[in-house]
Amino acid sequence: MQSSPAYGTDAHRWQAVLTRNVQADDQFVYAVTTTLIYCRPTCPSRRPNRENVRFFDTWRTAEKNGFRPCKRCAPQATDGTNPNNELVIQACKMIEEAEQEPTLNELAAAVGLSPSHFHRVFKQAVGITPKQYAMENRLNRMRNNLPDSATVTDALYEAGYESSSRFYATATERLGMKPSVYKKGGKGKMIRYAVVPSSLGWVLIAATEKGICRIEFDDAVEPLRDSIRALFPLAELEENPPEFKSFVEETVRFLEEPGRDFSLPLDIQGTAFQRRVWRELQNIPPGTTVPYGEVAARVGTPKAARAVAQACAANKLAVAIPCHRVVRSDGALGGYRWGVERKRTILQRESGGLRQKHA
Repeated sequence: MQSSPAYGTDAHRWQAVLTRNVQADDQFVYAVTTTLIYCRPTCPSRRPNRENVRFFDTWRTAEKNGFRPCKRCAPQATDGTNPNNELVIQACKMIEEAEQEPTLNELAAAVGLSPSHFHRVFKQAVGITPKQYAMENRLNRMRNNLPDSATVTDALYEAGYESSSRFYATATERLGMKPSVYKKGGKGKMIRYAVVPSSLGWVLIAATEKGICRIEFDDAVEPLRDSIRALFPLAELEENPPEFKSFVEETVRFLEEPGRDFSLPLDIQGTAFQRRVWRELQNIPPGTTVPYGEVAARVGTPKAARAVAQACAANKLAVAIPCHRVVRSDGALGGYRWGVERKRTILQRESGGLRQKHA
C-alpha cells in the first residue's frame, strides 16, 4: 500500500473517512483509540470522533501499534484484493465528473455488471446507493461553489441541478441556513451557545433564531467550543448571552430527566431521509427501545437498517432526538455518537432504573 499525495495529510485522510471515499480505500487505514480497532476509509460503521482517530499507511503498521482489524470492513484486504473495488471507483469517478447525473443502467453498463448486481456491490462498498452518492456529490459541489460564485443561481447550475425548485426545496435544511447566508460563510447568522457541565459530561447547547440546533456531549470543553466555531467561520457567535440562560437551564433539566417533555423549539437540519428517521424516533416512548430494522420498516424502507443507523449517528441533537432508544436486533445497545455508557445511563434514567437504585 503506497499512499497517494492526495491523502498525504491527516486532514485529507479525515475528509476521505467522512465521505467514505472509495478512491482512498487502498491508501491508508484509520484506527480508533477508544476501541483499539482499525478500519478502511469506507467502513460502514458509525464514524468516530476525530480526536479518537489515528492514521496509518498500512494495516500492518496499525497492528504493530496494538490495534486489531474491524470485522465489518476487513481492512487487511485493502491491498487491492477486492475484485469489485476498481469497478466501484470507476463508477464514483463517472458520477463525480458527469455534468448530468448518470442513470443506474448507464453506470452498470460502464463497469460491465447488471444494474441489480452493480447496485448491491456499490452499496456494500460505499455504504449508500449510487443515487444517494450522486445527490451528496452534487450538494458538495454546491457547497464548494457557493463562496466563489457570483450568485446562488450560478452555483446551483454549476453544481448540476436542473432546476432551482429542486434545490431550494431542501436547501435550508441540508445547508443549515439559507443558501445566500451560507455563501457568505454564515455572515449575519446569529448562533447563541453555551458549554456547561452535566452529569453526562460537558454539553454544548447551541441555537439559531429557529430553535436549538446542537446538543452534544464531550469529556472536555474545548472540542465542543471548536466544533461550533468551525460550523460557519463568519457567523456571529454569542457565548452565554443572558437571554440564552433559560434555554440552557431547560435543556440541562431535560438531559438530567430525559423522560420529561422537551418544550423548546428545535432547528432540525438534515437530509429528507434523516428527518423521516428522526421524526419516527420522537414517537418511541421514553424508557423503551426499538431495533434499527423496525425503525426502517416504520419509515417505509424495511431493508434500510444500516441507513437508519447512519441517520442516528448523524444526529446532532442528543436526547431531544432520541437516537439512544434504537438498539441492535439482538437487544444489544449498539453504537452511540457520544459513547455507549452515556446511552446506557440515559436509558436507565428514562426507565427509572437509576432512581430505583438510589431509592
